[in-house]
Amino acid sequence: MTTVVVVRKAGQVVMAADTMVTFGDTRLPHRFEANSKIFKVTGPQGISHVGMAGTVAHFPALRKAIMALPKEDLKLGSKDEVYDTFLKLHPLLKDNFFLQTKEDDNDPYESMQFTVLIANASGIYGLYSYREIFEFKEFWGIGTGRGFALGAMHAAWGKSKTAKEVAMAGLNAGCEFDKNSGGPIDVYSIKLKN
Repeated sequence: MTTVVVVRKAGQVVMAADTMVTFGDTRLPHRFEANSKIFKVTGPQGISHVGMAGTVAHFPALRKAIMALPKEDLKLGSKDEVYDTFLKLHPLLKDNFFLQTKEDDNDPYESMQFTVLIANASGIYGLYSYREIFEFKEFWGIGTGRGFALGAMHAAWGKSKTAKEVAMAGLNAGCEFDKNSGGPIDVYSIKLKN
């Protein structure tokens, strides 16, 4: 699957991700397919980087759905804005991209089937299937390599001076130990607004 991390430290936010694609037991390294798990969007708050974990089919669907929203509706600068934006995206994903919304018979809400991280000048956010939104104060990770990444970032936090150092510790651990993650690594930085 993947390793994607976000870090907020020393006035910067950083998002980093591996570039490996897997299909069951088959690995599709970056050498054979130019894969990026992070894409850039511009909304009223400025530039945001959006990173995803999950099936490869999610990447073009979410990217195209986000780009179809009017720019003024693409607000990702707070937990509430992320929630509202993804609530607007949900019917678009169902109707135009045929998103299957059912995960379990006891689902409290229709699922978006996504695990997403967002990094921009206002902070770092996570979005999960039922539109659970989190704003992370320091760092977080998603994907099959997240456990390795979270441990490495936790160990690196106090010793590292920059958000990029922490993110690289997490991604390097994910790529080293998770069979579904591999380099090269994509890294994006944004200065936090005060």
